[in-house]
Amino acid sequence: MNFLAHVFLSGTNQSSMIGNFIADSVRGKEILEFSPEIKEGIMLHRFIDHYTDTHAIISEGKKVLTPYFGKYNAVVLDIYMDHFLAKDWVNYSNIPLAAFAQTIYQHLQNNFALLPDRVQELLPYMIRQDWLSNYANFYGMERVFQGMSRRASFVSHMEDATAVLQKHYSEMQHCFDSFFPELQGAVANYLKASSHS
Repeated sequence: MNFLAHVFLSGTNQSSMIGNFIADSVRGKEILEFSPEIKEGIMLHRFIDHYTDTHAIISEGKKVLTPYFGKYNAVVLDIYMDHFLAKDWVNYSNIPLAAFAQTIYQHLQNNFALLPDRVQELLPYMIRQDWLSNYANFYGMERVFQGMSRRASFVSHMEDATAVLQKHYSEMQHCFDSFFPELQGAVANYLKASSHS
């Protein structure tokens, strides 16, 4: 799961959403610098990642992508999942995607000082190019993958990821449709258990 899925699965707790959004940029003891609610969001993000990375449906999706992207298969699949969530957004939320995205951007800007440096650098690009909404279309995906390909430490072939998605579209759609409801259920159970701990 990538940015859109993570913030969507955070629910209505805005501090938890911040934690979920920044979690990949928080290392080790840095988590201690944040409020309890932001820490909860970071831990939720880590739960989502672990659940996703170890799920059989996702493992099958990665196998399809490995010949194209090697060790970057999971990164590419995460963004594919955001594409299908954005494209099929009306099946998951009563709030229009554009409105949801603007609310997220505004809240992140309002709490800019809390964001790690890496996220502060990323956020203006995300807002200007409206990544959250544009995951829904191939043009938006192309821009995201080209940017990621330029930043990758090794040859990633992510610049080809949109073409690969088009080639394997039905398989990737099935992967998302099968997996995402299970992830939603797992997150609901995790949050319920966390609230009672």
